[in-house]
Amino acid sequence: MRIGLTGTYSSGKTLTSLVASRYLGVPRTEASTMREILPHAAPGKTLEECTAAQLIQMIVARHSERVVHESRLSPEFISDGCSLQEWIYGSVRVKYGINPNASIHLAPDESVEKTGELALFEDVMWELGKAFKRHVKSSFDHFVHLRNELPLAKDGHRPVNENFRRSSDEFLLTTLDEMEMPYTVIGGTLEERADRIAEIFGKEPVMPVAEAVRHASAHYATLLM
Repeated sequence: MRIGLTGTYSSGKTLTSLVASRYLGVPRTEASTMREILPHAAPGKTLEECTAAQLIQMIVARHSERVVHESRLSPEFISDGCSLQEWIYGSVRVKYGINPNASIHLAPDESVEKTGELALFEDVMWELGKAFKRHVKSSFDHFVHLRNELPLAKDGHRPVNENFRRSSDEFLLTTLDEMEMPYTVIGGTLEERADRIAEIFGKEPVMPVAEAVRHASAHYATLLM
């Protein structure tokens, strides 16, 4: 089974996927993080300083990596996110701006003024979405969506806020519904998440869940998120 783990920013996708992969002995696929791609896409810039064109470059780069990794590991893997994540994180910027932290004052139902750059960005994201959805539809059997129940990571480098985070979460679920993709929403502790994913996969664990959490947490601590 090809399972994609989805969820908004700071929902625990990466750590949960690391735990589940070890717990079940299932290969894990991912893409480079934006922070890893950033020095190549926009040398010397922070994510907040990137232009719309640079964001599009990074979105396409992540999608390309995902396509390759998913193809290599098929027909069984658990994926840390999917191409819908990149598309939705880009699309929600149409509402909150290329740098969402600059619009943190907006009410949930408000949006930034649509400049020429933002209008072009919206058009590009709309068209990319068509290709990304086709890929996801043919590349996954089931999605596990993590509830937006954890605090937003205060790491100082992610240009997001609670409005952006909530909108992304809602958009992800709406998109999965529109695509008629089967998905299960889960939450709870890492151990509870791992056991629920095991039920969905229909697989028996290959190690104790506490051991899987310990190994995954050690790996996670080395990542550039």
